[in-house]
Amino acid sequence: MSDILVHTEAGVCSITFNRLDKKNSITAAMYGAMADALQAAQDDAAVRVVVFQGHETIFSAGNDIADFLNQPPAGEGAPVFRFLRGLAAFPKPVLAAVCGPAVGIGTTLLFHCDLVYAGDNAAFSMPFVNLGLCPEAASSLLVPQMMGYHRAAEALLLGEPFMAEAALEVGLVNKVLPPTEARSYAHTVAAKLAAKPLSSLIETKRLMKKGQAAQVQAVMAEEGASFGRMLREPAAREAFGAFMERRKPDFSQI
Repeated sequence: MSDILVHTEAGVCSITFNRLDKKNSITAAMYGAMADALQAAQDDAAVRVVVFQGHETIFSAGNDIADFLNQPPAGEGAPVFRFLRGLAAFPKPVLAAVCGPAVGIGTTLLFHCDLVYAGDNAAFSMPFVNLGLCPEAASSLLVPQMMGYHRAAEALLLGEPFMAEAALEVGLVNKVLPPTEARSYAHTVAAKLAAKPLSSLIETKRLMKKGQAAQVQAVMAEEGASFGRMLREPAAREAFGAFMERRKPDFSQI
């Protein structure tokens, strides 16, 4: 069975993380599948809304570290960057149902969604600094905009998890529900949107986002270049080595 499930019904395209045994960690192949699914959804006039979802116990643990080290992103054509550009520029409404941990890109992709519904067990984290890396997905721009600088600094510099109620308070999440209800609620909202005129949905989203659309893509490209450079530097090598060896990293000499 595929690690990414794509299903379209009644105008709603669901993109589901389906790798529960690996905590829905994302491989390059999965990024490619999601990029392709977004492009197909954009081109299909019958699709009016996209919903990202995981399991009621976990949304995504972020990048699959072993796969990431074996296939590091190489240039703008890498599957992860193709997915992020497609998501940031996607013209139709995008929703997410998030339960359990949402790590790294599991959180940053949500800043490009239009509506986010979380289980009360959701835990969001962006631990890039802890891996010797920097933010991605234009999160260095979007997180301070949404959360304010000091809360963004707390989230991005410390990289510690924050829970669903905190995400609700800063506006990342629209509603907090029991984990067993988050997905169904997101699909109820998606059905409401799918019943509306698509041209109005697209134009309203375009008008809301046009003021920073180019900036988002530019910041994403700059982050990607920095991310790629830092991935080859000593701090990242120590962080990933420690992760694979199940020990605490030592940055004291770096």
